[in-house]
Amino acid sequence: MKRTLLLLTVLMVFSTQTWGNMIKEPNVAGGFYSADPQELSDSIDDLEASTGPVPVDRKVEIAIAPHAGYPYSGPVAAYTYKAIARNHYNTIVVIGPSHFFPFEGISIWPRGGFKTPLGVVPVDDDFAQALLKENTQEFHFLPQVFEREHAIEVELPFLQKTFKSVHIVPILMGDPDPRVCRDLAMALDKLIGQRDDVLILISSDMSHYYTYDVANSMDALTLQAIQEIDPKKFFEGNISRKMEMCGFVPVTTALIFAQLRGIKNVEVLKHANSGDTSGDKSRVVGYSSVIFYSDLLGTKNAQDSAGAGVLSPAEKNELLKIARNSLETFVKTGKAPDITAKDARLNEIQGAFVTLTKHGTLRGCIGNIIGQGPLYETVRDMAVAAASQDPRFSPVTADELKDIDLEISVLSRPYRVKDASQIQLGKHGVIVSEGGHQGVFLPQVAAETGWSKEEFLSQLCSQKAGLPPDAWKNPDTALYVFTADVFAEK
Repeated sequence: MKRTLLLLTVLMVFSTQTWGNMIKEPNVAGGFYSADPQELSDSIDDLEASTGPVPVDRKVEIAIAPHAGYPYSGPVAAYTYKAIARNHYNTIVVIGPSHFFPFEGISIWPRGGFKTPLGVVPVDDDFAQALLKENTQEFHFLPQVFEREHAIEVELPFLQKTFKSVHIVPILMGDPDPRVCRDLAMALDKLIGQRDDVLILISSDMSHYYTYDVANSMDALTLQAIQEIDPKKFFEGNISRKMEMCGFVPVTTALIFAQLRGIKNVEVLKHANSGDTSGDKSRVVGYSSVIFYSDLLGTKNAQDSAGAGVLSPAEKNELLKIARNSLETFVKTGKAPDITAKDARLNEIQGAFVTLTKHGTLRGCIGNIIGQGPLYETVRDMAVAAASQDPRFSPVTADELKDIDLEISVLSRPYRVKDASQIQLGKHGVIVSEGGHQGVFLPQVAAETGWSKEEFLSQLCSQKAGLPPDAWKNPDTALYVFTADVFAEK
């Protein structure tokens, strides 16, 4: 009902607007920053001049900057913009939280521009509208979400001062939903493809209204999860309030995007809070400047499809023991076991599937493609899920345990291919994604079924993704491939 009423309101508001004149007026000019163009320009110059040393040779693909009033967060935000200044971008996707308007999914401003005292920043109409089409169930244009919001606007004068000509894609994210974060990350990965002129800019402050020391301790935990590129740990830490960012939903999206793109380098350029500028340390707000990059400027990183290092026989055996223990403990007690793994390789973040068979017949198969936590935890969780959450089967019972065999598929990082000609049947697992529909087949499916490549892809589309069988031939359909290290108890 909430979504229905929301969409009806959107239609009424949107019907009064025209696509050709969608210039968003500023909300906080004269409040968060000066409404006078010269004063605003000078204030940004002063902020950037006052920063400490900043690395300027990074090919930055994701950045985080705060969005409070410039006297408070500006000294931190300046680090972000100084670090990206030597990069070349045609499109900057600016993602922020919705502070005033709760809603489901995301809201994308589809065309026109955003106005500041320094002029109008144009929207990348083609990118924005292509993104809207990627997932019509979760991606919308909700004008009222932008009516009072400042998260995107506060970043724009910095962008205008940093780059002479750039287009933006303004996105506001609503209620916390890991599925929406994943879907937006995958849609962005699909649309960006091989482009190297797109920046994902996340607008977010950190902890709100704690004492100075408490805020710093909480922010340290938050930044640690970001530096580990651990979306699961980060999201759950914010939900439990052990960590705090007003933009934790956009940041979660950025962390998943970083995993999809193989981005492994994270630098926290600056962290401070309002107590450092105002002097009042009784009730502060935290700010951070963070960049993510794969390369240095002037270099090009080869596609790394292998992901983490090869598993040793001992490590595979340990994962099989974890899967077996998790399966039996959950079936008998209803709870997953608390486990730890000292092996550094098993603590790397990596995706995995766990497959259960009974007398040689499939009994359950669930996986996590991207990997949102340590590999050993992923295997534990997927073993439990395969036994209890596969919608094709009833939950595994205790009487069946002696007849259940386990197989684990540890996945490389998925990457997008241009078309089906780049898919090697039997070697590659494939993910198909189009319009919010997604399906996956593991590499071993081809050998088990004897399908040709066309049959494999057609069944993937129709059986797993709910798409027309020939959707894989459509240029708008994204195809991702990965490899799998497959091992079993028998």
